[in-house]
Amino acid sequence: MTPPPPTSSAGQLRAGAEAASASLPALMLSAERLAASLTVGAHGQRRAGTGEDFWQYRPATQGDTARNIDWRRSGRSDGQFVRDSEAQVAQSAVIWVSGAAGMQFTGGPDRSSKRDRADLLALALSLALLAGGERVAIAGNPPRPGRVQADRIAETLVRRVALTTDEDAPPVDSMRPNQRIILIDDFLGDPAPVLACLNRAAGMGVQGALLQVLDPTEESFPFGGAVLFRSASGALSHDTRDAAGLRDAYLARLAERRQMLTQAAQVAGWHFGTHDTAQQPSQALTWLWTVLEG
Repeated sequence: MTPPPPTSSAGQLRAGAEAASASLPALMLSAERLAASLTVGAHGQRRAGTGEDFWQYRPATQGDTARNIDWRRSGRSDGQFVRDSEAQVAQSAVIWVSGAAGMQFTGGPDRSSKRDRADLLALALSLALLAGGERVAIAGNPPRPGRVQADRIAETLVRRVALTTDEDAPPVDSMRPNQRIILIDDFLGDPAPVLACLNRAAGMGVQGALLQVLDPTEESFPFGGAVLFRSASGALSHDTRDAAGLRDAYLARLAERRQMLTQAAQVAGWHFGTHDTAQQPSQALTWLWTVLEG
């Protein structure tokens, strides 16, 4: 006799863990291929040090030996100059992917859910940063370097439980000075937690990026006639007989939200970008890499 499916919370957790584990290899393979599209190098700290990249010439001072002098540069002037390299140190990056119920949405079976795309981008970016010598983590975990950390990040992403609520707040309390934070969400909910995060980040010298991931349906609002709109959690709903009549108002609200987030990010010294799941993930990954590299 076939045993009944597990009904206890422990059984459900075990079944979920097994399903998550099964998806790990595919996620890792996709992320590795995506990360391979980037050229990864060491990250500089913009001060004199022992790195290999040239930073600046400076006049020689007491304590500089003849070995330190750049004689080619010095030969073009009356003084002696030293060639400083840029210090290269491991930096710390923390990536937060919203677990709100709405991130499970997909407008069609032929494309990823917002969560699946966000997870792929988070892992691919982690692999690229780790390859560059950085310490990286998913929010709530300590940033660490190395390949083993990549496996931890992948497991954290696939095993985390999706929320049943429409809201999820970024990790304000876990911020540390001089970290870089990447927030990936649809940013369609209450903006207050995100704005609070940006305000705290600005006061701590924390830089980062916001990436809004949407489904093409949410970008274009292709609805008409009678439609019942419900939030992913079911807590909010709106019944209309003329969905097409709401399109202009919806698109205007979406544009206003993006403008607000763009301005708030700029004030905090952050970047705001958008991505929809019909686009190639490499576009979003390249944007994230570019803004983090400065």
